[in-house]
Amino acid sequence: MGRNGSRAGKMVWLAVALVCCTAAVAGAVTIDTVPVGNINNAVDSTGYGAVGYTYNIGKDEVTAGQYTEFLNKVAGVDTYGLYNPGMWSDGTCGCKIERYAGNGTTIPYQYRVAADYANRPVNYVSFWDSCRFANWLQNGQPSGAQNNSTTEDGAYTLTSQGMSANTVTRNGNWKWAVASENEWYKAAYYDPNKAGGAGYWLYPTRSNTAPGNNMADPSGNNANYYTGSGAYPIDNGHYTTVVGEFQNSASAYGTFDQGGNVWEWNDSIVYSSYRGLRGGSFGYVGDLQSSGRDDFNPTVEGRLRRAACLPGS
Repeated sequence: MGRNGSRAGKMVWLAVALVCCTAAVAGAVTIDTVPVGNINNAVDSTGYGAVGYTYNIGKDEVTAGQYTEFLNKVAGVDTYGLYNPGMWSDGTCGCKIERYAGNGTTIPYQYRVAADYANRPVNYVSFWDSCRFANWLQNGQPSGAQNNSTTEDGAYTLTSQGMSANTVTRNGNWKWAVASENEWYKAAYYDPNKAGGAGYWLYPTRSNTAPGNNMADPSGNNANYYTGSGAYPIDNGHYTTVVGEFQNSASAYGTFDQGGNVWEWNDSIVYSSYRGLRGGSFGYVGDLQSSGRDDFNPTVEGRLRRAACLPGS
């Protein structure tokens, strides 16, 4: 749904969807990616999904454990607010990253994540947090202050003017980036081997039938979202599920959780001040299918979101 659609009663949990130009990058954080080929594919009936180059996209949502590593490298002094206290204090929906030591000035902050959340998706990240995470990956996962060598330049040149005007775009030398809307859409819905000829599914589980939400169902076509009835949450009090939990519900390219779990940022400027969201979340019955386009203020650090990366040339 677009910006003018109703968000009443709907919580926005945001994650990062990452794309990359290279299949592997050395560092403590490893983002598993899958290749997306079949270049110059046609658009879907919605007008999205055409991509004229090969790229890699994150197989799973960026996890709380991966983001904790990022925080410990660059947020000892958290100049640009990469940590949101709601990650820990939101007892029902946060990703349980705790800032437990330091004062952020003379004594650097330290971060840790609860063991049962380390492999669940990070949330409470803004679009700009996502860009900084991509920059950090691009720069080789360095340690130090949040500056041009760590988080403020790389795939994106982040300036106060560019962010306030929402005009920041991907640099030409990018290696990791927040997925474009077409990159995200293609990885979720396009199937080059679809029976009857290459084309698009309605859901990112290779199905035109709405997924269930049964974690014990081995048959596939399941996702973590509220169906409007039945158990909620579905994983013993955890609102998010472990990334890749639905092992038989991958997209045609092998991505998981592009429907449900957490909404995911893409870099589309939907309106002058809003960035794109796709995929729906655990707390909402809509937006899993291909028509479910949404958007949000890029400064908002909400409860639900993934990171994406594209491979460099």
